Amino acid sequence: MDTMAATIERSTARTTTAGAPTGTPRNGTPAAGTARNRAARYVFAGIRIALGWTFLWAFLDKTFGLGRATEATNAWLNGGSPTRGFLAFGAEGPFQGLYRDIAGAVWADWLFMAGLLGIGLALLLGVGMRIAAVAGGLLYVLMWAAVLPPENNPFMDEHLINAALLAGLALIAAGDTLGLGRAWANLPVVQRFPWLR
Repeated sequence: MDTMAATIERSTARTTTAGAPTGTPRNGTPAAGTARNRAARYVFAGIRIALGWTFLWAFLDKTFGLGRATEATNAWLNGGSPTRGFLAFGAEGPFQGLYRDIAGAVWADWLFMAGLLGIGLALLLGVGMRIAAVAGGLLYVLMWAAVLPPENNPFMDEHLINAALLAGLALIAAGDTLGLGRAWANLPVVQRFPWLR
């Protein structure tokens, strides 16, 4: 009996060393506060910031015509439509007619641009992650549906993967690391309405 107890104590000490930042339970998942857990939080914060930047950049480029995807003459500020080009000429597949019908509509332009700006800022700042995940996921799925089937796969592409990533980032509160998520969560309105988290 004493030998068995000593073996258990050694195994426990080896896998969950008290106070050691690298202790890991036997199942392989990082314990709270471990170096691996902290590293994972920073990786997911980096993904959140990168996705946020892609939304914000699309907004800036379409608004000001910075010459990447949108030339200055086609900028929203110069009377260009942020939805017309892609929806009128790039949409393919079963929803092509629907997308072409809304291409260039003022309401579609405003909704699209507000979405890009709001999602981008929310992700960059780490606030309103749940709303940003739902809105961003919806936008990604709509962009995926505009080009069905995807070019390199029967159904899967980066739009669906990024939509899933957004859901995961909201679920793990990725805005709390390198963001204002913790401060945002402490606001009375957010505590009263947790869906704002």
